[in-house]
Order: sequence, then C-alpha cells, then structure tokens
Amino acid sequence: MSTVDEETAAREQDANDRYNNTNALTILFCRTKYADKGLDFLWSGLSADEQITTSFVVEHIVLETLTIEACLPLSLVLDSWVTFHLLSVAIPVDMTKNAFETFDAQELEIQATSYLKPLVPETELVFGKHFTDHMITIEWSAESGWNKPHIKPYGKLELEPSSVCFEGMKAYKDTEGHIRLFRPEMNMDRLNKSSARLGMPTFDSEELVKVITEFLRIEDRWIPSKRGYSLYLRPTIIGTQTALGVRAPDTALLFVIASPVGPYFSTGFTAIRLLATTDYVRSWPHGTGDCKVGGNYAACVKPQSIAAEKGYQQNLWLFGEDDEVTEAGTMNFFMLWENFDTGRKELITPALNGLILPGVTRDSILSLVKSWEAETGIFVREGKITMADILKAVEENRMIEMFGAGTACIVSPIKCINYKGKDIEIPLGKTKNDSEAGPLTKRINDTVLDIQYGVVKHPFSRIIL
Repeated sequence: MSTVDEETAAREQDANDRYNNTNALTILFCRTKYADKGLDFLWSGLSADEQITTSFVVEHIVLETLTIEACLPLSLVLDSWVTFHLLSVAIPVDMTKNAFETFDAQELEIQATSYLKPLVPETELVFGKHFTDHMITIEWSAESGWNKPHIKPYGKLELEPSSVCFEGMKAYKDTEGHIRLFRPEMNMDRLNKSSARLGMPTFDSEELVKVITEFLRIEDRWIPSKRGYSLYLRPTIIGTQTALGVRAPDTALLFVIASPVGPYFSTGFTAIRLLATTDYVRSWPHGTGDCKVGGNYAACVKPQSIAAEKGYQQNLWLFGEDDEVTEAGTMNFFMLWENFDTGRKELITPALNGLILPGVTRDSILSLVKSWEAETGIFVREGKITMADILKAVEENRMIEMFGAGTACIVSPIKCINYKGKDIEIPLGKTKNDSEAGPLTKRINDTVLDIQYGVVKHPFSRIIL
C-alpha cells in the first residue's frame, strides 16, 4: 500500500471512529444550544428514523468535510454548520453524498430458474405481452434501508401496493453481439426524482445499472439482434406498506421486468391523428407532470378511450385558458415550422416547466438537431406553444413537420389534430408529401437507431456486455 493510500485509509478510519463516538454529542448540541433559533422545533418535527438520518448527515459533514480537513474544534464546526443550515433551510444535495444510502450490486444474489420459457418468434412479438425468465427485486424499509438485490425467476408479486413510479428503457444487441443501453443514467436519475417526489427511497444510479447488467447477462438469449427489435426494461418502485392512509410508505419494492419487443412501426412509418383534449388535463403546475408516476398515466386512460372511439390514436394534451400544448399522448411534442418573427426554420418543443416529462428521447433529439444546425439551418428552441400558434402556422403554410417522441417509438409522425370539432391537417414534410414521415422526422429516427445499435459511435450508447 502506498503512503497516500495509507494516509487515506487512516483518515477514513479516523472519521468512522469519530462518527461512532459523537452521535449523542451532535444531537445534544443541536437540540440544546440552538433551541432558541428554531432547530429544536425542526428536530422535534422529525420521526425517529429521520432524526437518525439527520444526525448521520450532520456528523459526516462535520467530521469528514470540516473537522478532519481543517482540524477545527467540533463545537465551532457544529456552530458553523447549524447557522448555515438555519439560513439555507435545507442541506444542498452535493453535501449529503457521504450519507447517501443505496443497495450494493456486489451483494447481488442470483436464483436461476429451473425452467426456461421458449423464445417468442419475432413475428409474434407484441409490446408488453411476453416476459423473460427472470426479474430483479430489491426490498427497502424505513427501518433497515435497502436489502440485497436479487435476480430470481419471473413470477407474480404479492404486496399491498400504494404509490408507484417507473421507467421505460431498452437493451439492444449490435452486430458484434455486444449488449448496449441508451443513456441509462438518465433513466436512473429520473426514477430517483420520481421516487423522491412520492416520498419513497432513492438509490445510487450506477448500482442499479450494474444489477441490470448482470440481469441482461442471464437474459441474453431474449435480446433480439435484428434492427428495430430490443428488450424493453421496466424498472419500477412501488410502496408496499400494509396499512391505509395517505403518507410516505415505510416499505417499498424496486423491481425490474423485461419484455422482448419489435419495431413500433412494423411496416414503416404510420402517421397518427390526435384529439386535442380540453375537458381533461394530464398535468398542472407544481404537480407530478415532470415525474414518471403511475397516477399521471391512470388519469389518461379514459380520455385515451374517448379519442380511440372517435378515430384518433392519441390525445394532444392542452393546458390553461390559451390551450397551451404540453404532450402528445405519452410522448413529448415537437414541431418544425418557420418562425413568424424570425422567418427561420425552427424545431420547437414545450419547455420543461413542470408540466412536461423530461424525456430521454426528447433530450437526445434536441442535442442531435442542435449539432446539425450548420448543415440544416434548423434552429432548436424550447418554449411555449399554443393551439393558436399551430392554427396560424398551418393557415400561413409555415408548418413543416410535427411528431411525438418517446422510448417506445423514437418518433411518431403526426398528420392531423382535431381541435374543437375540426380536423387540422398537418403536412408530413414539404419535400415528400406522399410520405408518412417528413425528412427531419425520418433522419432523427434513423440516427437514433444507428446510435442504439452501435452502427455509429456515440456517447449516448453504452456497451455493458
């Protein structure tokens, strides 16, 4: 061991020793000295588990960040920290890293199934109908935190469900047989954000990626190698508290199941028709529209059925008195038009204002099209879009293309919007009016596929096996 490693190990051991000996001191100091400043009130409002977690954070910040580094007296450090805490109300996220609780992929336990299901022919693949041989489960409780991750035979879950959030991502197999994931860190980060919004636990993103990697090693035979085919992954966190009441659950389950899927458009692009919905809303300010939680989708089922009965494939979700466009069904909304004020071609999508899900495909499209600006002359913008904007652009022949975007389809061309009982025809691209996808829509789709299957090297695609 090098001198540097020895010094680091000694400092870490010193920190652990100090932590084990100062729990009571920290709590006593905070509760007594700062009672007149309101900290005792804050402290008494916490549950026993929250008090333990808070003291853990305090001690690690004090002992590892300040006391050890600067050799300051503990009382002075606590004084500085508490004053800072009272001024800032909350501890910044980057200061709590040492107290971040997560499961450990190295503790993964694997129980292989004794029976392997027959693979489903590609021609019979239906989204979400067939599942692989195994699943991932990781239990959590407020009392003991995360348990060991498990890979076990796929089967039914017995639980008392409450809040739920989830993700949708895919595993791809390239021509050399490597297994790839498309920007998995974004899915993990969003799952953490959604779980925290529902008062449920978070985890280290890379630890779940590692567990999923081992899962895919086992389920390798289920990952199609043909372009357009993939293994759809559904990471989910669900509260499992066996009690009634509206509160954060004290137990939860993180699980991952997988389903082989084929291309969204099996016979080429098929543009969709949307019913602009004003009687129902998908999201609202300060709600959960920017999280991937079950309630967002449950509220969409009835409006989707109404749209289908009227001959439309999806809803166009509107919000507010000016009918602001938010999302297209379960997809982010994009349109390519000539901006009335600037006269330039512009790809615009609704800004992330709390009403919009920050889609992985959405972010990827914005990045790609921005990189093509010098070649295409297309400017990329995030901003507000209203139905009045769309109507005027169509009337003045400034609308060029329109599409939805998401993991399932990549891009889905839009050819019609029904708004207040009237169908508005949307062009599918001025250069190919007989096509079901405009040139930009098709280029985005082809480029993302090339990245996902490793045809072109790109940081968006991660080889995991």
